Amino acid sequence: MAPKFSKILVLYTGGTIGMMLNQNNDLAPAESNRFEERLRSDPNFNDASFDVGSDFLSLPAVTNEPRRIIYKIKEHDKLIDSSNMGKSDWNLIADRIHYHRSDYHGFVILQGTDTLAYTASALSFMFENLNKPVIITGSQKPIFETRSDGKENFISSLIIAALYSPTEVCVVFGDKLLRGNRTVKVNCDSFASFDSPNFPPLGSIGVQIKVDPTRAIPADPSDCLFTKMNTNQTICLLRIVPEMPEKQILAALEQPVVGVVLQSFGAGNIPNCNKLLNHLTSAIDRGVVIVNCTQCLKGSVTDDYDASAGLRKIGVIFLGDITMEAAYTKLCYVMSKDINLKEKKKMMTTNLRGELTEN
Repeated sequence: MAPKFSKILVLYTGGTIGMMLNQNNDLAPAESNRFEERLRSDPNFNDASFDVGSDFLSLPAVTNEPRRIIYKIKEHDKLIDSSNMGKSDWNLIADRIHYHRSDYHGFVILQGTDTLAYTASALSFMFENLNKPVIITGSQKPIFETRSDGKENFISSLIIAALYSPTEVCVVFGDKLLRGNRTVKVNCDSFASFDSPNFPPLGSIGVQIKVDPTRAIPADPSDCLFTKMNTNQTICLLRIVPEMPEKQILAALEQPVVGVVLQSFGAGNIPNCNKLLNHLTSAIDRGVVIVNCTQCLKGSVTDDYDASAGLRKIGVIFLGDITMEAAYTKLCYVMSKDINLKEKKKMMTTNLRGELTEN
């Protein structure tokens, strides 16, 4: 009897994981389809004895697992450095996942690490009723180097998407399975590059892979829907610093800005400055949605202090323990919805995809 298998679509967008040395001995994106060619010829990534046709690759059998994992690589037309990743790229990725949602058991996205947390957060909001695993990973060293974190990250992502199937957008990196919209990059020099400061990992990756089903978002039987990001709208980040120049504040609030992530000190505080409050008030009165999140890696914003209570009074929305990446991408998503301003503000305070802790 032929073995059962799980089918995964891998969307390769670029990043360090697939880079190779060019003629100048510099790391650069591989030539078109070269990434897949190298994977096919490597027995760590492809079991050539298990015939799955020319379109698919077969991961070597997983110990004590009767199902085989087969996967197809779909490469971006032009591989991009993740520092260039933005709303149009998130729309393309989401569109491809939505189009193939009935064809595969799950999806793995390969991209660079610099904006990986933004992509994970953005996709988590764009999809409603996501009933398939979407795993995002990358690496600090190219996958084909002798010493690389890319091998384990990629293989672990395939296994988790195929056999464990968390029905949400997740990040696999190092020894952790993380909720996508809780993930931040915490180290640019370590293989343990990502963490989830305000929410426990969904699983651990060691001698065994352990996924905690009580932490994952339950599967939804409804059809998967997604909202495209509006690529023409302007969302800004205003990170407060001591003695901040007024011109810098105005630049983040002036038209055509429609939304602002205010990254405040500590538990949501800003300098006691009437000019700053007046500029924020003028923007809110104009219809700009301003949300508040902390500059700290861990913790929440509150209005317990006098230095933060004024923000709440003028209509700034406090987002608790949300990450800056999630605050930014959630605001991009909400401002892309065809709903009125009151509904948008309510949606920002609502825990949509497990991105913030409800009181």
